[in-house]
Amino acid sequence: MGLFATTPVDEVTVQDIAGAVDMTPAAVYYHFGSKEQILIEGMHVFSVELLNEIRGLDPSVGIGPMVQQVVAWTTRRRVPATVYFVSSIGLNLMVEALRREARAEMVEILRVRVREARPRIGKAEAGVIAVALVSLIETSLASMLNQDASYRGLGSRRFGIEVGAIADRIAGSA
Repeated sequence: MGLFATTPVDEVTVQDIAGAVDMTPAAVYYHFGSKEQILIEGMHVFSVELLNEIRGLDPSVGIGPMVQQVVAWTTRRRVPATVYFVSSIGLNLMVEALRREARAEMVEILRVRVREARPRIGKAEAGVIAVALVSLIETSLASMLNQDASYRGLGSRRFGIEVGAIADRIAGSA
């Protein structure tokens, strides 16, 4: 995943991957059919971890702090997160299918968390809020991982606080 995070995916070769893990290209091909299969497997592992992290969030802390926790968790997993949220975007249909499946599950988990945090809202409203929160999470993580102007202008700490505040506004819990 380190190679995919630092080098454009189409420029990474099986030879590069083999060298990074002290294997021969033949040994890599024994375990994986292609470099894309390696990429997808790494992305799948990351998406499972991300979904488990979101499942474990405590809605009693509030929506904003929950989103801040996701941002902080992702910061500690910068390499696979960079591949997942930045360098693999639009790469191929399999990558996008994996991302779409994880996004749908993330929406459902957050819909439940929103209803736990705000029990009086309906399922449909919670679903719309969850979609907006997923968009916020994905966009803010891409901003953070790319260290774009918005992120650099605020700095790490302030960026997380602002993302949490926006999440609270989206959820109507500010």
